[in-house]
Amino acid sequence: MFSPRQLVLSCVLSAASLVSGVAAANVSELPDLDPLRFANEIMAFQEWEVKNTLPEGGILFVGSSSIRMWPTAVAFPDKVVINRGFGGAEFPDIFYYYERVITKYAPAKILLYVGDNDVSRGKSADAVFADYLKLVEWIQRDLPGVELHFISVKPSPARWQYWPVMVEVNRRVAAHAANDPKLGYIDLASSLLVDGEPGPYYIFDGIHLNAAGYEGWRQVLAPIIADW
Repeated sequence: MFSPRQLVLSCVLSAASLVSGVAAANVSELPDLDPLRFANEIMAFQEWEVKNTLPEGGILFVGSSSIRMWPTAVAFPDKVVINRGFGGAEFPDIFYYYERVITKYAPAKILLYVGDNDVSRGKSADAVFADYLKLVEWIQRDLPGVELHFISVKPSPARWQYWPVMVEVNRRVAAHAANDPKLGYIDLASSLLVDGEPGPYYIFDGIHLNAAGYEGWRQVLAPIIADW
């Protein structure tokens, strides 16, 4: 038999466990979108590669449409650059197409831009950071000699309300990457801010970058990869 005090404590602990369980459930929050929505884009990569050879040991840019729309080969003409940005990719899409957009290229460096769409769809910093750690685990398991550099989630006018969560994602990734020589964090977000708000660096949708925005990214990134 429980004493009255033990019963009260048991109820409190049960309630706490329930709240904790709800909080844990909220970490994953939203169901993943169907990755097959990008099937045509992934197929286009494969069709291009039937006719072209990509050397191993290059710099792989991978992630969402901010990578897809960036002419990275033009921005860095002296480097072996592979661009595998697709659609409005989120972390689960990167997981689904992992072998087709990452490991098959055996890159020396990976520059990753993802998380923007995840946060704007309602995912928390906890959920996005957990996905980042999962991808780090996969890459370090399958490509142990490769460096993974995370490009900071960017601010944008149309998604400005999500910026505090994006800042927290960036902070956590930067802190984690600082402790591992095979990981990096590259702050390209700051180049888009003017007096603490998004500057004139976006196309009509208020999300994606215009030429000036990408030039700002290039100027920050060029000296970093100069010796790669």
